Amino acid sequence: MIEIGQKAPSFTLQNQNDESVTLSSFKGKKVLVYFYPRASTPGCTVQACGLRDVKSELNELNVVILGISPDTPKALANFTKKQELNFNLLADEDHTVCELYGVWQLKKFMGRESMGVVRTSFLVSEEGVIEHIFDKFKTKDHHEVILDYLKGKSIAG
Repeated sequence: MIEIGQKAPSFTLQNQNDESVTLSSFKGKKVLVYFYPRASTPGCTVQACGLRDVKSELNELNVVILGISPDTPKALANFTKKQELNFNLLADEDHTVCELYGVWQLKKFMGRESMGVVRTSFLVSEEGVIEHIFDKFKTKDHHEVILDYLKGKSIAG
């Protein structure tokens, strides 16, 4: 499992426009790498729209948003268009990056077990180090938890 203080695992994935996006290209900015199970599902939509609505505040705090799921670029393009999302969603179809970050796990839902993404967000520092891990939040207040952390951090530090 990834821990705070370690270097963020590097990756390059295709975004909703089928363009390559590399984590290391955002040096000098904080990056919110958030993993979610599936585009266009109710919880994932609420979470993505919350981030969409606070993107200008995150920009002011020097934070870039990268959402990662095991969807195809085409599914991400549809999700982005339908919800008017204003940040990159990345396709991790073979869940390699999910596994690198330790979020591809056995899940139980309605008595069934299956492998899938455990909803988790990682804040990567300007230097490419894991600064904070968000794993206890509701999809509807995910963006607030992120902003509260960032604002508290910038005031205190």
